[in-house]
Amino acid sequence: MKVAVAGCCHGALDKLYETLELLQRRHNVRPDVLLCCGDFQAVRNEADLRCMAVPAKYRHMQTFYRYYSGEKKAPVLTIFIGGNHEASNHLQELPYGGWVAPNIYYLGYAGVVRFRGVRIGGISGIFKSHDYRKGHFECPPYNQQTIRSAYHVRNIEVFKLKQLKGPMDIFMSHDWPRSIYHYGNKQQLLQMKSFFRQEVESNTLGSPAASELLQHLKPSYWFSAHLHVKFAAFMQHQTTSKEELPKATKFLALDKCLPHRDFLQIVDIEHDPNASDSLEYDAEWIAILKATNNLINVTPRSWNMPENNGLHAKWDYSVTEEAIKEVLEELNHNLKIPSNFILTAACFDPSKPQKHREAVHTINPQTTEFCAQFGLTDINDRIQQAKEEDSVRGEYEEEEEEEEMDSTGSAEEHSEYNTDNSGLSSINPDEIMLDEEGGDEDLSTCSVDPSPDHPPDFSTSFSDIRIMPDSMVVSSDDAMDSNNEDLEKSGANKQSEEKSPNERSLKRVGCNENGNSGMKKIKRRNQAIYAAEDEDKTE
Repeated sequence: MKVAVAGCCHGALDKLYETLELLQRRHNVRPDVLLCCGDFQAVRNEADLRCMAVPAKYRHMQTFYRYYSGEKKAPVLTIFIGGNHEASNHLQELPYGGWVAPNIYYLGYAGVVRFRGVRIGGISGIFKSHDYRKGHFECPPYNQQTIRSAYHVRNIEVFKLKQLKGPMDIFMSHDWPRSIYHYGNKQQLLQMKSFFRQEVESNTLGSPAASELLQHLKPSYWFSAHLHVKFAAFMQHQTTSKEELPKATKFLALDKCLPHRDFLQIVDIEHDPNASDSLEYDAEWIAILKATNNLINVTPRSWNMPENNGLHAKWDYSVTEEAIKEVLEELNHNLKIPSNFILTAACFDPSKPQKHREAVHTINPQTTEFCAQFGLTDINDRIQQAKEEDSVRGEYEEEEEEEEMDSTGSAEEHSEYNTDNSGLSSINPDEIMLDEEGGDEDLSTCSVDPSPDHPPDFSTSFSDIRIMPDSMVVSSDDAMDSNNEDLEKSGANKQSEEKSPNERSLKRVGCNENGNSGMKKIKRRNQAIYAAEDEDKTE
């Protein structure tokens, strides 16, 4: 089976599919599935643009809305994970995954599916230690902090994925697993991206959570993006017992979708010729979702997952064969994911721009159906319940405060969140950096014009994954798990969510309502990050 893998898409779907068409025309290569490793930018309208953590003047509609509206259809099954530049309000509608457009499937906060017998898993977002142990509490309208924390990886998703026992064929993450650079051509990487040197040498580049999953899942292939550079590695995993068969992971990171950049790779992967051509649920993953359903947290309070430390009655949530059989029986052994895409928001109309359209918290019918079918908690419904409870509690507390204040007194205002820099700790000139100390930003200022349909420059040839030596074995230093300290860190400052004075009710269907949220000004250090031109000379 031919699998096309793409790095950061940045909303350039037309260019991505045109590249695949050119590949077929020139080389007679037609992929069976396309995998996108984040920064997909499923932007439907102007409200979605303002829910994307990028500077306002660089928010462009791009071309996804044409696939959302039905004007166009993806020519190949497309499966993607979220990155750190996404329309978070849209993806949040599908915490367990679902269709964002016909033939385009989002894996959710974390997810596992099967296609032609190949098991494909992924985790969305990027790692930030101060949000890692929180629940998924964010919802639109976002404030300056939550527009960023919404895409940060949470420990519950990593915990769920670590309950998997079956072999994993393909896994995707947006940011790289920490330490993976030690298993490829590190010297070449630093020649291309010299500003990574400090973090590579200190072993702090990448996600410790992804590294933990890499060591646990040991997938055959791991694909990433985020750092805007092509890099291949081969990791030979250590065995824990004589009975365990040795496993290895081929890692590949890809660049962003621009001319003259290595943003696309075709990989041949063995598949089951007798398996269904439809995208299917993974029975073990569904069983794990059911088993961990009571662990769902929708508050910003930090907490730890159950572990064998004497503090938890249960810490192993892996599932039995019987539990997997129960899932199969519930589905009548039909694992096909239903084609139940439905519009939940008005689509961008170039002839009638709605620059003041605002995002509302929406429940997607796909999520409702999925949760009802498997007896799961609808995270968005739980968030709305928590908001309503907090609102009632807040009104009661305000009444008490008013009684205690004198005629000239005033209630103390909530302090602002400390913002989170979602870039690298060292400055990456090829990445958007979000400044922490900007002034208020006018959210109504954003481009709603579709990107010019300039044909991409396809002078770049497509090569196979660089072959790494089979004898490369993990050294004792490389095998050290350096992520414990970072995984246990929490933010130094306790944070509480800024309340909007007029909170909106949860929306369950497509909506035209508007709402506002204030944001600080976001400064951009790389002025050419989204320019559709060759940037090699500037790096």
